[in-house]
Amino acid sequence: MSSKYEEVAADLRQRILSGEYEPGGKLPRYEDLTVHYGVGRGVISEALALLQREGLVRSVKRLGTVVQDIQLERRRITRGNLVARDPRRGYVFPAAAAPDEPWTVHGQPKRAFVPAPSRVAECFGLEEGAEVLRRRRVTSPAGEPPFQLVDTWISPSAVEDAPQAAEPSTGPGGYLDRLEEAGHGPLSWRETTRARMPSREEAQLLKIPSAAPVLELTLVGTSAKTLRPIEVTIRVIPSDRVEIVSQLRRAPSAQWPVEPVGPEGSA
Repeated sequence: MSSKYEEVAADLRQRILSGEYEPGGKLPRYEDLTVHYGVGRGVISEALALLQREGLVRSVKRLGTVVQDIQLERRRITRGNLVARDPRRGYVFPAAAAPDEPWTVHGQPKRAFVPAPSRVAECFGLEEGAEVLRRRRVTSPAGEPPFQLVDTWISPSAVEDAPQAAEPSTGPGGYLDRLEEAGHGPLSWRETTRARMPSREEAQLLKIPSAAPVLELTLVGTSAKTLRPIEVTIRVIPSDRVEIVSQLRRAPSAQWPVEPVGPEGSA
């Protein structure tokens, strides 16, 4: 037998899925919901929390409970080891964007010296909390809600070597070209991927429920001069917006057709 909050959540869920409450629109106020369902605020709170965990709604400060768009296309990111170069943009890493697909920036890109998280500080050989240059932007395909939060951290020594990397406009090829021109080229990169829960700030910037998992892709660029990491780029993407695709290759031991094995274990 379902509890009262589950019954309320089921009714609201049906109304959302039927289109009665449209994506981007708001659910009725707490007070109106308590009157409509004849329950207390605690029941409404539990029902809305359940819908948030399901990714159907999110709570927005001073706005209320907003309905999420659940029809967004899940984008594929093909992960390989190939880094390409575009004469107009500089280095191109595996991404969810199709060639020449228009993307947009939400809000203004920001750059500031802020305390580095532990993973970044460790990469740069700094103490946790040391101030490091962070370049931040929130982007998405044109016409869609935020798709990814991108933070690029550049080590203090690299900023000293390539001051233009800290400027609003880094010139053709971007900050990576400036770092390589300053003597750190050719850079090499290592990428790691993990799933986790978003911070409150990340959830607000990506406009997702705080209970919705995200995918974190971390790219660490290492200097050929110092053999140490000098830039770390962290992409945070709502996990329900993307899927990772990898093309598998056969090792020599897995070639086909399989050679027959003799009675004594030799071909």
